[in-house]
Amino acid sequence: MHKNNSIKIPKTESQHVEFKRKGSFAHILEIIQKGQIKAYQSVSNILLETYWQIGAYLSEQIQQQNWGKSVVKELSIWLNEKTPGVKGYSPQNLWRMKQLFELYKDDKKLSPLVREIGWTQNCIIMAQCKRNEEREYYLKSTLKANWGKRELEKQIKSGAFERTMLSDKKLSPVVRELPQDVTGVFKDSYSLEFLDLPENYLEKDLQSALISNLRKFLMELGDGFSYLGEKVRVQVGNKDYELDLLFFHRDLQCMVAFELKTGDFEPAHLGQLAFYIEALDRQKKRQHENPTIGVLLCKSKDDEVVELALSTTLTPALIAEYQTKLIPKELLRQKMIEWSEFFENDIDISS
Repeated sequence: MHKNNSIKIPKTESQHVEFKRKGSFAHILEIIQKGQIKAYQSVSNILLETYWQIGAYLSEQIQQQNWGKSVVKELSIWLNEKTPGVKGYSPQNLWRMKQLFELYKDDKKLSPLVREIGWTQNCIIMAQCKRNEEREYYLKSTLKANWGKRELEKQIKSGAFERTMLSDKKLSPVVRELPQDVTGVFKDSYSLEFLDLPENYLEKDLQSALISNLRKFLMELGDGFSYLGEKVRVQVGNKDYELDLLFFHRDLQCMVAFELKTGDFEPAHLGQLAFYIEALDRQKKRQHENPTIGVLLCKSKDDEVVELALSTTLTPALIAEYQTKLIPKELLRQKMIEWSEFFENDIDISS
């Protein structure tokens, strides 16, 4: 019986041409998709500029002509009749346009930013952020990380601003003196409520859960972080050591090493992290990169113990805690007030 062996037939010239043509088609599709994104952004910017001008005019008429709720309601009805099929001119939205203009008209730093993000995101920030510093943080973060409505609301609800400001206040002298500016990058505590951990879990369980929810963890870490690996091996002498998680931060141009601890912070943990950071800098850091930064992510920490431990080390490290339940914003604000007493360059958080 004749045995039919399968033989690989090389691609013909026509197949190569077809393959190249499809590659060219894909490139054109990519150009179209990028153009669509730019067009959407351009439309959004024009819409915000339109709303800004409407808000400016409304503000002027309310002050000079005593326009009130009834006139604005009449204006809304009239606009909807004159612009059928165009949404956005409800009385509530018209008042928001006035609020947007009056809130940012004298702020040269923030007024350009409001035109760069969506109207919905602007409305969320106006409604939920009461202080100028907080609005600045969420405007810049939304623009940089391209947060949508759901992610922005989650970040505000979880107190991302307060947690970031707390971290900035607690940076050690060693970290402050790094060539890369780390302010606004790290958080004092990380909200990991998306992890489905058992009641009693080990460090390996925490690590596995974070990897299984890597996209959500990267969102919580913030813009600029890229995942490099887990259980990253470094060899010192004749022994191998494993670092829990390793990331790279594009803006800082450095590796960020995470060590996980499912208990309270202990000063001895810092020695272990310092060992990994030094090994990474010697073995894996490239010449153009900045020094590696380490983060000890613990279940809880005593700030006085942390401050003393960091003051006695030359390691560029941060100590953060993680929460598997949402931290009340008022608790975070109270912590900010307490820590403000120790620093000269405080932001106004009492208004």
